[in-house]
Amino acid sequence: MQTSPFECPAWFDGKKINETVFCEEFLRDYPMVTVNDAFFTVNGRVHDENCLKKVIYDRIKYYVTSGVAKKVTNLLDVMRMECCTAKLSLYQDRIHVANGTYYLNGTFSPEKDFCRNRLPVAYNPDAPQPVTWLHFLSQLLEPEDILTLQEFMGYCFIPSTKGQKMLLLIGKGGEGKSRIGIVLRALLGSNMNTGSIAKVETSPFARADLEHELVMLDDDMKLEALPQTNNIKAIITAELPMDLEKKGQQSYQGDLYVRFIGLGNGVLQSLYDRSVGFFRRQIILSTKEKDPNRKDDPYIAEKMCAEAEGIFLWALEGLHRLIDNDYKFTVSQSAQDNMDAAVSDGNNIIEFLSSEGYIRFKADYEVSSKDLYAVYKLWCDDNALSSLSQKSFCSFLKQNESRYNIEYTNKVNIGGGRYARGFVGIELLQRPFL
Repeated sequence: MQTSPFECPAWFDGKKINETVFCEEFLRDYPMVTVNDAFFTVNGRVHDENCLKKVIYDRIKYYVTSGVAKKVTNLLDVMRMECCTAKLSLYQDRIHVANGTYYLNGTFSPEKDFCRNRLPVAYNPDAPQPVTWLHFLSQLLEPEDILTLQEFMGYCFIPSTKGQKMLLLIGKGGEGKSRIGIVLRALLGSNMNTGSIAKVETSPFARADLEHELVMLDDDMKLEALPQTNNIKAIITAELPMDLEKKGQQSYQGDLYVRFIGLGNGVLQSLYDRSVGFFRRQIILSTKEKDPNRKDDPYIAEKMCAEAEGIFLWALEGLHRLIDNDYKFTVSQSAQDNMDAAVSDGNNIIEFLSSEGYIRFKADYEVSSKDLYAVYKLWCDDNALSSLSQKSFCSFLKQNESRYNIEYTNKVNIGGGRYARGFVGIELLQRPFL
């Protein structure tokens, strides 16, 4: 309700503003709730609080002549307390769209409730097929990998981490994969964060920036190895509230259900995490090489964004398929090969253990850690590879005893009545130390 300068509102007594009454009136006109100090309406999160400040300013400017900015901020903080709620429920059985609510049982309601995320795209069951988008994908990805992208895009519509995967699209450059980010923005709007995935591991405040977000898109992934992978793995599989920290504020518990999508020329690598688990969380799709005869359309992004309603239905089909398959993504042989290659590149111990002419697995043999590591270093030299540290080497073998049918022991006989740490079940075929 807008008042003129000649009418005294109920919250102004002629000298000062009654902040409580002001906030009650404001919230009647603009219903909101707050969770962890963030404002939410039926249209989702209020990302720009300056818009709220402008509305407050327009209401009080006739009654406050000094310290106006401070008063606006104070009123906003009071409002934060006035509409505070302990929790805003997350629902995985529905998608909040621009024109109402789509339920995953196939029904639709024009009603809007308070929600964490509302997509800017409308649900239109009669939307035409997105022919430009589908043609673009046919030039970018193999048919089996298009199914994976379809499922992952649909997966991003709901606040769920049940899929426990991140998606990487890698190519040599110039294929047009960055256009996927533009289409995602048309579908997700402000519910998508763009930035560096690596920052999630290097900045203590990066996780808090991802609260209430559906997707984090890194459209130019750095090829430098990550110093650690704990945060990324925890977010991909998050099912419980996580500890979040904002600059200058005490840490708090918040829900993270963001999904990672990375576009780049190579996969994510880790400096120290040699576990297969890190790579198992990645779905790696390779783009097709660009056809040298292909003529690029400078307006293709705009054309695809105009098909947003049709693309939404297409991605929705992928979401239903994913749920029907218990959140197991379609993974082509090419994508599986990409993951295997990433594991091997990130941990050459795996390739060494499958090599010929250096070792073999044999139940009656044993070898000291020192001698086995020396043969591993020889293999690395022969293949122009950098060897991992002795600690990483031995730790990997201990963690994968059952996989290779070996057993760690501290009683390997090295002669002269001496015993050392090592492994039972491995025979050396090379002895570089002799």
